[in-house]
Amino acid sequence: MAKTNYNYEKRARELEKQRKKEEKLKKKQAKNNSETEEDKQIPLDTSI
Repeated sequence: MAKTNYNYEKRARELEKQRKKEEKLKKKQAKNNSETEEDKQIPLDTSI
């Protein structure tokens, strides 16, 4: 029977965790960017 390569499995898990973490960070940054763009679009001069 073949011996299990635990180092390969561990590395695969670590890469998956890193990928998920990066995706989560990108979503968070995209959300923050869209909120700041909306803030920029609101006119500050309301004396009209």
